[in-house]
Amino acid sequence: MRQLLQVHCRLITDPPPPTVDPNLVAVKLISASAARAKPRYAALVFSLIPDPNLFVWNSLLRTLALHHLWPLALRYFNLLLASRHPLPDEFTFTSVLKACAGLTAVPDGEMSHAFVLKRGLDANLFVHNSLVDMYFKFGCPAVARRLFDEMPGRDVVSWNTLISGYSSCGDITAAREVFDRMPERSMVSWSAMIAGHARSGDVATARELFDHMSERNVVCWNAMIAGCTQNEKFLESIELFRKMLRSGCAPPNDVTLVSVLSACAHLGALDLGRWIDGFIKRRSMELGLFLGNALSDMYAKCGCIGEARRVFEKMKERDVISWSIIICGSAMHGHVEEAISGFHGMLQCGIKPNDITFMGILSACTHAGMVDEGLKYFNRMSDEFGIDPKVEHYGCVVDLLSRAGRLDEAENLINSMRVPPNVIVWGALLGGCRIYGDIWRGERVVQHILELDPGHSGSYVYLAYVYSSIGRLEDAAKCRLRMREKRVVKMPGCSWIEVDNRVYEFFMGDRSHPQSEKIYSMINALNLRMKLAGYIPDTTVVSQSIDEEEKEDALSMHSEKLAVAFGLISTKAGATIRVVKNLRVCNDCHEAMKFVSKIVEREIVLRDRSRFHHFSEGRCSCKDYW
Repeated sequence: MRQLLQVHCRLITDPPPPTVDPNLVAVKLISASAARAKPRYAALVFSLIPDPNLFVWNSLLRTLALHHLWPLALRYFNLLLASRHPLPDEFTFTSVLKACAGLTAVPDGEMSHAFVLKRGLDANLFVHNSLVDMYFKFGCPAVARRLFDEMPGRDVVSWNTLISGYSSCGDITAAREVFDRMPERSMVSWSAMIAGHARSGDVATARELFDHMSERNVVCWNAMIAGCTQNEKFLESIELFRKMLRSGCAPPNDVTLVSVLSACAHLGALDLGRWIDGFIKRRSMELGLFLGNALSDMYAKCGCIGEARRVFEKMKERDVISWSIIICGSAMHGHVEEAISGFHGMLQCGIKPNDITFMGILSACTHAGMVDEGLKYFNRMSDEFGIDPKVEHYGCVVDLLSRAGRLDEAENLINSMRVPPNVIVWGALLGGCRIYGDIWRGERVVQHILELDPGHSGSYVYLAYVYSSIGRLEDAAKCRLRMREKRVVKMPGCSWIEVDNRVYEFFMGDRSHPQSEKIYSMINALNLRMKLAGYIPDTTVVSQSIDEEEKEDALSMHSEKLAVAFGLISTKAGATIRVVKNLRVCNDCHEAMKFVSKIVEREIVLRDRSRFHHFSEGRCSCKDYW
């Protein structure tokens, strides 16, 4: 771009001779600006042409549509029509129809279609393909299909547009029927079908199609990797990425890296995430908005909030998602002051917060026990920013009040909610009842939960525990019997740990790992050393009706303890151990991790369902308030 500006400067200071058409120069400048992702500079060049011809108009419209500046594209198209010279042609309408599709501007699209028919341009293949795509984007597949069937001639783009259209609107059966009828299949056809099956949740069929391909380009790889990530098959997504790198036939682009970084964020695969960060630097890839957000989010969710801020500071462009990542990341680590300062910094930059931003602020206040501040931000959502609280925001505030023991206020808030409360909201209040021993309220809350979800395992476990603790053993037994009758199954605890660039998955009582004997031997050794240091197992978290010794054995098999034990036998002394868990860490595991961190003299970073716990020297960063 710097060189292009120099050339443009030379054209101004030393103009070409009058024989050179200024429109030709303008077309070249606009095209070069578009290629360097500077569409607004292209518009500035256009504004300096006294009498632009149709080639100049089309170059500008193509540039604006290409860079998704669709409102500007339609505005300039209206200016072209108002000028009455020159008349738009097929190249004009391919850009205009793309802008209408991008904005889902149905009236503009229909008027443009009428203009196409009036000008007799509907026989043009490119225009017809654009019309088919536009009507799919408008949610009118029947109109799109009729236009396709009426086409006098079709190319591979026509077929691909039909497949992509059906896939994007969820009609995979129709997409597959078109795919099977295609006279010739391109990479785009395969990619569209892979993406369609993956988007519908049928990852197995998507993978089957992918494996049948004789050759693959980056678009095909991206469709499959993104499909795995979107369907929470994060390990498979990472394995595909490694396979893509080994194949050497399609170097990953920013779309690939965004999907893989998302998988790394969910699994806590920090080493791979750092490798991708280095890959971006080595390739001198531009840290654009989507890639920068994905990289920052990965670091925040892998326990490196400082690195997340570094990426954030490097980004040339930031949006509400960029700020929300830092605010939510700070909240997850218990850095409430940084979260709040990030919120105010965002407002100073003129960026309006969204519902995710407020989830970050409210969770930060919850983790710090800042009740009054949390209520203040909750009220600001609707009063100042016009954002209606969602059920997740109510759940966060109920959790905030419940943890602080303000159970009456929490229950009153639930009863005054503008949206129907769900299991998570009532569950937040149940958590407060458990902490403060409010048995009668807890019993009432459980009834609400079971009405919404008869298979909610936590409610049965809570009731069984409460009844046992107050001597109502018969009622406790009835609870366990109801669980068996209704086949209520607790969600299995699952933990992930990354060692030597590979992610390992552990479930409670897991013995599938090749080093299981060493893992359980390490756990037994740790249990002995912890007890000598004063650790007492909290067997109250075990819901089964078994004796005390069996309860202790069950506690030692929790997935995060298995992951930590594996980390201890697989990494060098002093290395930080990072574990991600799908559920909230239980009281016993939390206490055990403090003892382990002191005994082995290592930092243990554990991310559970709601926040980060940094264990070091026998203490946790949450200060036992979680």
